[in-house]
Amino acid sequence: MYIRSLISLTYYTIDSLEIGSFQHIAPIVITSVLALALILFAKRKLDQAKQEQMFKGLGYFVSLTVLVYHINLIIKGNYNLSTDLPLFLCSFMALFIFVFTNSRKYWVFEILLFWIIAGTSQAVITPDISVGFPSFDYFRYWIAHLGLIVIIFYAIFVFKMYPTWKSMFKSFLALQVYMFVIFGINFLLDANYSYLNKKPNSASALDYLGDWPTYLLVVEVFLIPYFLIIYLPFFIAGKLNKKAI
Repeated sequence: MYIRSLISLTYYTIDSLEIGSFQHIAPIVITSVLALALILFAKRKLDQAKQEQMFKGLGYFVSLTVLVYHINLIIKGNYNLSTDLPLFLCSFMALFIFVFTNSRKYWVFEILLFWIIAGTSQAVITPDISVGFPSFDYFRYWIAHLGLIVIIFYAIFVFKMYPTWKSMFKSFLALQVYMFVIFGINFLLDANYSYLNKKPNSASALDYLGDWPTYLLVVEVFLIPYFLIIYLPFFIAGKLNKKAI
């Protein structure tokens, strides 16, 4: 999530889920092990066609989970357009990740790489889940966020998709466009998606970044070096590969 990526990494409680608890750590550990096994299996045992099928399957699984979750809320009759639409960045990516896994368009990869690592990884470290295990929301949250990370690492290590330095700027500019659209939607629905109109009611690191719109500007400045840090391993790997040749 765009703003959630700045939340403190310390141990605290959000409703029934405690950060650092078994409910928090277990899905991360389990998914990490499964993801490593999946990527190694795909690289060593599958031909390209089956690698692509598995990639598509991951995308459909994540997207359908988010879709079913929202359909379930609508059926229950308590769906609120001002709070429940999948417009927080991670939810939006998870709902439409199947488009990338089916097309494998490089320009989509360039955008998603930085969005996922910068935002989704932090949402995994500091989850915002209203109801813990074994609620549908609990499983939806982890499938969506951890699924995005698995998919982007699958693209990197199985399909050898790597960003360039230009990818950082493309991703950053695309994020500005997305957030500009969300500003408009927030205005129309009197909503606060991505916390663009005001800080969250619960305590967060944003409390230390000034009032609106100052905290948004601070986040914008913070993102530039953050994207550079994300790109650094790819830059170093590229230099080492050139020396090895």
